[in-house]
Amino acid sequence: MSRSLRVVTTSEPMRSSGLTLQPQMEICQTDLPLDWYQEEFKPYAEEFLALPDRKPETVLPWMDRYVLPAVQEFGDQMLLLAHFYMGGEIVKLVEHYGGHIADSYKLALQATEHPKATLFVESAVHFMAETIALLADEHQSVYITNPKSGCTMETMAKEDMVEPLVDELKERYGDDLMVVAYMNTSGRIKAIAGETGGAVCTSSNAPVILRWAMDNAKKVLFLPDQHLGFNTAAAVGISDTDISVLPSGHEAAQFRFGALSSEEQNQLDASPLLLWGGFCGVHTVFQPRHVRYWQEKGARVLVHPECPRNVVSIADGSGSTNYLWGAVLDAQPGERLAIATEGHFVRNAIELGKQRGVQIVNVADVPGDLDGMGCGCATMSRNDPPHLVALLDLLRKGKAPDLNRVLPGDVVDERTGRRERLDWNSQQRLVHGARKSLQKMIQLTEDARKSGN
Repeated sequence: MSRSLRVVTTSEPMRSSGLTLQPQMEICQTDLPLDWYQEEFKPYAEEFLALPDRKPETVLPWMDRYVLPAVQEFGDQMLLLAHFYMGGEIVKLVEHYGGHIADSYKLALQATEHPKATLFVESAVHFMAETIALLADEHQSVYITNPKSGCTMETMAKEDMVEPLVDELKERYGDDLMVVAYMNTSGRIKAIAGETGGAVCTSSNAPVILRWAMDNAKKVLFLPDQHLGFNTAAAVGISDTDISVLPSGHEAAQFRFGALSSEEQNQLDASPLLLWGGFCGVHTVFQPRHVRYWQEKGARVLVHPECPRNVVSIADGSGSTNYLWGAVLDAQPGERLAIATEGHFVRNAIELGKQRGVQIVNVADVPGDLDGMGCGCATMSRNDPPHLVALLDLLRKGKAPDLNRVLPGDVVDERTGRRERLDWNSQQRLVHGARKSLQKMIQLTEDARKSGN
């Protein structure tokens, strides 16, 4: 891709999270078993597991031995990145060593916003690292600290599940069909969106993208999160009567119009918006009773739009991780916020709130309500200090495992670590489609930002 055709955006620098490593705090929320590490990483993991405690006074000197030489070696050529949902130790450690934390939209822009950088090291889930790789130039490389760090929602919309259903829809609706793919999908799904003239979206820009899609297509398939779909549709004025929900996962691959009743076929034909039936297990634990409980306690309830519609509709506000973290940073002393999103994020918010005199609670933490216990994303927790240390040290030595290099179209089994990589020609075809959908997202988002919409 020539530089003249690249979509380059300029925006404000990433805002610091405000989190700091406090003396005597516990850095690590969990220690992974040794057999969870790649063979090349095990020596580093053994050293970490042998440390007498997990306090900064102990962990940082050990990390410094490996991380500081790598940071010095690569300098401005390397960017360390993490997502807000990462466990607190990685979020704080990445910033401690000069890296940045962001939401999925901001992370996606890193290669285009830093065209002179050659190396991106991401502590997050695989689809986030792949998105950077999709927009990267030839001289830029993307690595992930743990390739088995995935997303349960993304696993509900793999290529072998989505492609057969999209083919069925194309056969019936032809060019009238447009696919909008949430960021929480692989590059292969983003390419399908691009091939239909569609776009990618994130939780922060979903209303902008969906409004555009509905104005430019007779039939829109939004995937994979049905809850984000319903909430976004409501935000742009689409009635529930204009929406149909399709199956997800392996059931979706078996979808056939011929197997539907005439009534079901008529309903799908009449629905301008089709939603893939996926969801985020972390966000579906939140219930309306949790929201009402904290509102009655005088808290301002803010929720992520991956929560069910009946939660978002009664909350005091909803938005992306960037929106939620910004609310914590901007809260005034004495304020009380109840946040409904991933557990690690909320625990970090609670910690920051204490430093600022702001009371933060997890919306699901209602006394006596065992059904609503807030939880963290387990797959995000697979990134820990040994993964970061090992990758950086091996990169400096020129011995980084190829499994940690992320190329467009890569698919990694979250259980076994087995990777499927496309040949060069297939990669290029995928990049063409996926970049179209990503660049459309960036164009629409930046235009909306400039116009104030």
